[in-house]
Amino acid sequence: MTNLSIIPFGGVRENGKNMYAVTVNDEIFILDAGLKYPETDQLGVDVVVPDFEYLIKNTDKIAGVFLSHGHADAIGALPYFLQQVNVPIFGSELTIELAKLAIKEQDALKDYDDYHIVNEKTEIDFGDVKVSFFNTTHSIPESLGIVLGTEYGQVVYTGDFKFDQTAESYYRTDIARLVEVGQSKVLALLADAAGTEGGADSVNESKIGDYILETFQDNKKKRIIVAAVASNIQRIQQVINATAATKRQLVLSGNDIENVVRTAIRLKKLDLPIPENKLFVNLKNAKNLAAGQTVILETGRMGEPIKHLNRMANGEDKYVHIGEEDLVFITTTPSTAMEGVVAKTRDMLFKQGADVKQISNDMRSSGHASRNDLQMMINIMQPEYFMPIQGEYRVMTAAKDAAEEVNIPEDHIMMAMKGDQFKWLDDHFELQDSFTIGETLIDGAGIGDIGNVVLRDRRILSEDGIFVSVVTIDRKKRQVVSKPKLTSRGFVYVKANRDLMKEASDLTVKQIEDYLSNTKNFDWNELKNSVREVLSRFLFEQTRRRPMVMPVVMEVNQNRRPNNHKSTATQSGAQSNKRQTPKKPNNPNVTKVTKAVKKGPRRPNNRRPQPKAAE
Repeated sequence: MTNLSIIPFGGVRENGKNMYAVTVNDEIFILDAGLKYPETDQLGVDVVVPDFEYLIKNTDKIAGVFLSHGHADAIGALPYFLQQVNVPIFGSELTIELAKLAIKEQDALKDYDDYHIVNEKTEIDFGDVKVSFFNTTHSIPESLGIVLGTEYGQVVYTGDFKFDQTAESYYRTDIARLVEVGQSKVLALLADAAGTEGGADSVNESKIGDYILETFQDNKKKRIIVAAVASNIQRIQQVINATAATKRQLVLSGNDIENVVRTAIRLKKLDLPIPENKLFVNLKNAKNLAAGQTVILETGRMGEPIKHLNRMANGEDKYVHIGEEDLVFITTTPSTAMEGVVAKTRDMLFKQGADVKQISNDMRSSGHASRNDLQMMINIMQPEYFMPIQGEYRVMTAAKDAAEEVNIPEDHIMMAMKGDQFKWLDDHFELQDSFTIGETLIDGAGIGDIGNVVLRDRRILSEDGIFVSVVTIDRKKRQVVSKPKLTSRGFVYVKANRDLMKEASDLTVKQIEDYLSNTKNFDWNELKNSVREVLSRFLFEQTRRRPMVMPVVMEVNQNRRPNNHKSTATQSGAQSNKRQTPKKPNNPNVTKVTKAVKKGPRRPNNRRPQPKAAE
């Protein structure tokens, strides 16, 4: 049986988190390793990355990670993936440099250095597979499509792309190379579908550049705050050009945007129309400039601008205070999940007296393939099978319809879910041996320690608050020693609800006394659960709300010292708040043991010969 399969780990039926594994004769080729930003109900979560469990179990089979471009939806998961799997990374010069910026923030990866720079002329021979590349047009320079050449035919991954005949040299699609790839047998085309839902084509970037310049010129007396994605270097170039043309100076707001811009300048992927010292100014010195001389380029944490703009609108930014002299210019097209946040942010900005302009309201601006772009790519490649990627299900359906219009049979279109395994069986792909792939939620430094239970608790706390009842009992006398102390946060205002609190206190005492008098085998969990159930039912009946109820039951300490008339209480099942001095071990040979830090698996040095790269 042919051993070739395709498994999406993300990027299908969702926006972002691109990661696809192509297995050829027991070697796994990973295409991109991206993240996505959380949905509105994923409270407190920073980013979401794919579930790597399957790949961790098959580390020794992984040939490498092949990156299409330097945006977070393609490289953002690398820092989390490489902490668990040590494999090489392949990408263009700029993509690798941006990947390094993300990876070096992790202390566990400070020694990682297995990077390989490729370009459209590179071919890497892995024996059974030859990997090659082609240039594509996207909103960042050096975007690449990836070709896996096998004995069965080619698997082609476009990455994010579009066709723009006015694109600058750094962004230009190599159509001749596309034709060359399409002249050989293409088994499967994994193509960007994110822009296919709307029928219209994207506006050429040259027109968007003119639009940005006109906006700057029409607001001569206003300070302009530009919200953009940090890694959208094409948009940053247009902002730099407009800043220089209108004799303003540019503030880079935040470490993310500054690191990206400095890297792009060093690699000569950003052109500066005027000397750097006359173009850029720090935020401290910008206070000395007139409003009409200032542009602030704001990208927010991890390059996501909308949430930080929301903080500015709320007055939570200690450096930038928005007012009547400001124009807030949103140059990014928000995802569907962020549209509600954008609308609320715009409303708050207007309340602050600022003018607000959003580029997506005036023209269709996208770095992704339109319906016509996708059909052109399919016609050039002539694939036997087509898998739409990079989009929610409705977007994938639009791409499916577009593919059928250019004669791709319906049964040759793979509408994949995460974990679907499409195997090539000599003359067709068939869905076999699929498995469940979840997603990993990143909150702070934790990886995977946030799950559905934690999110449920956060959602309850955010919606209905918390209700805490603290009570002390004497188990020996089977009675409550003191009245419960009740605390509420985010549920009801205690002083205005004295009757409710008194009745809740009485119910707590009655439930505990009933339990103590009727139970022979005392169980702390059983007691607390019974109190929780009674209080939850009562509070819902009275308020029609369901706060998180936390009963804390404490016990009078029965081991009292003689002549000590003060009673103390400790909570069952928990450590006392009072710090206790540990006893010295009786055995003088006992030594202190430190816990070893577990590191991720290392790639065997003798597993396979190094790939040969030919320019």
